[in-house]
Parts: sequence; structure tokens; C-alpha cells
Amino acid sequence: MKGKIRIGIGYDVHPLTPGRQLVLGGVEIPFAKGLSGWSDADVLTHAVMDALLGAAALGDIGSHFPPGEAQYKDISSLVLLEKVRNDLAKNGWQVNNIDATIVAEQPKLRSFIDTMRQQLSQTLGINIGQVSVKASTSAGLGFVGRGEGIIAYAIAVLEGSKDEGI
Repeated sequence: MKGKIRIGIGYDVHPLTPGRQLVLGGVEIPFAKGLSGWSDADVLTHAVMDALLGAAALGDIGSHFPPGEAQYKDISSLVLLEKVRNDLAKNGWQVNNIDATIVAEQPKLRSFIDTMRQQLSQTLGINIGQVSVKASTSAGLGFVGRGEGIIAYAIAVLEGSKDEGI
């Protein structure tokens, strides 16, 4: 093996609220509610960022982009993902692949999945075949089942060539 391999897991959740645009994976989804948060509250991209940062042992998105800071108010999470990608590169890491799952009762997301994959892969500078996005429901259970929020999980695999002291 030429380089080192690291794996990280990410998770994010935001409540749904009227009066906001729903953004998932950088894609605006037509829906009566959007996710509440300081940035665009894109749970999918946030989970991906946390997985990437975790794999590289670089903290979490809250430490890089603290909520409450004016510069991050309503910012596109794809802009933040690009910053994460640049931090990874500075530390000798390259994204091998992403596997993510969105958990939402509504709206149905199947027709938006390929566009989400495209947005994430372009922002990360990788091939679309290296990004998997899936959508699931919670079978009507819990706050997701009641339509109160959306969850996303992500796993990231990084490859690196720098000796990070392990």
C-alpha cells in the first residue's frame, strides 16, 4: 500500500421549519419546509464534512465553522465543503470515497440523488462514482417519522501520503 488509509463517520440532524429552502447535498429541493440552522442547514453536506474531518483527525465542522459567526449565516454548505477539501489537501489527504444516507419521511428524494452526488463530487474534486448517496425513511417512527426533521449519516475514506506520526 502506497499511502495511509483513514475512515471517518459523520452525522447531522436539523429540524424542519416553514419559511426556509430545503437544501440537501447542495441541491434545492421543492418542499413546504426547509431545515433550520445557522448556515443553509444542509444535513447531508454537514455529515459528509464531519466524516472527512474525522477521518483526517481535524476536528468537527462546529470547530471549523462555529454557528453564530456572521460569516457563516445562510452560507452554502458546499462553500464550507470546499474549505474542508482544501484543509484535507494541506494535510496530505485525498478523498477516496463517500457513502451517505439521508433519513427523511418527506419529501421523496430519489429524483434528486444523482444531482446531489454530482454537486458533492464536483466540490470535492472527485469522480461521481466515488460518491454514494442513498435515501431512506424511518418507517413513520420518531421525530423523522413525524416530519419534524431530517438526519444524514456519512462515511468517508481518505488516502494520504504524509507520515502523520502513527
